[in-house]
Amino acid sequence: MSGHSWEGNWKSRLYECVRARGYDSLSAFAEAHPTLPLAELASQLGGDGINAVQVFTGLVAEAERHNRLTRLIRGQFVRELWESLPDGWPAVLDEEARLEVAVVLGSWSAYTPLTHEQRVKQVMASLLATPPPSGWRPLGPDDALLLTLLPDETA
Repeated sequence: MSGHSWEGNWKSRLYECVRARGYDSLSAFAEAHPTLPLAELASQLGGDGINAVQVFTGLVAEAERHNRLTRLIRGQFVRELWESLPDGWPAVLDEEARLEVAVVLGSWSAYTPLTHEQRVKQVMASLLATPPPSGWRPLGPDDALLLTLLPDETA
């Protein structure tokens, strides 16, 4: 994380970069790039002037305002999986594969807001107990398996 990214009004700079790329929200920009890691989203938005933490902070704020936090959490899972398991879910969870999966799940968990920690722990346990098909790589937060594991809240 560059110190430069925290200088000045970073929130204003973040949204100026989003609008300059033709999007009306940070969420719309992120949804247009559902498999890119947060660092890559930040890089595309503002080089060293925007960082991954700022992007995620903005995404959480927008998701909370629009009651779409669970969708954001599913989307973050997709980003983590694509970044750490480029060939998708491993066919066999041997020692090496378990470590790779643990990295994905740990990173995902680190980005989970407190309100959803328990639900995410349940999803992680489900994925380890009943692994998805070999090569599974969801393309976005609306993946059928992800929706089954972590459905949106209903009012």
